[in-house]
Amino acid sequence: MTEKEKMLAGQPYLASDPELQKLRLRARQMTRAFNSTVETERDVRRAILNRLLGQMSPIIEIEPPFRCDYGWNIYLGQNFYANFGIVMLDVCEIRIGNDVLLGPNVQIYTALHPLSPDERLTGRELGSPVSIGNNVWIGGGAIILPGVSIGDNSVIGAGSVVTKDIGTNVVAAGNPCRVIREL
Repeated sequence: MTEKEKMLAGQPYLASDPELQKLRLRARQMTRAFNSTVETERDVRRAILNRLLGQMSPIIEIEPPFRCDYGWNIYLGQNFYANFGIVMLDVCEIRIGNDVLLGPNVQIYTALHPLSPDERLTGRELGSPVSIGNNVWIGGGAIILPGVSIGDNSVIGAGSVVTKDIGTNVVAAGNPCRVIREL
């Protein structure tokens, strides 16, 4: 398997692989171009995102600045809105449903480093996908960790650190994030 194939499969891989370095450089160049646009350049922003992202619907809005590792591992549903300062580390897929709102400075991570100090010294990394359902609101400054799923119609409180799956139709908050009530 190539390092890219290992990465996508959630297996340990070397991020220093030349192919992966080239793909990350492409994403950084495209996000820099996106982040340099002005408010009236909606068509320019859309064109950049169309080339960068794995999939996006016709109705989305991402406020700059926006950062990601690769871009093509990000799949956005209809009527998606991300406020300022979004970070999506997409070494594995990030799938976001329809009618999702992200507050400012939300961070979604699929990237992991090994817990073992000896394994970390090898330079290998790994990842685990993130899935966010339909009609979800994630409050500002929340962090979604690798491997997490968030169910439909749920709300994640501002500043939460989501370490485990969150079900449908709930309000969850805290560090670690936990369900505080049902909707």
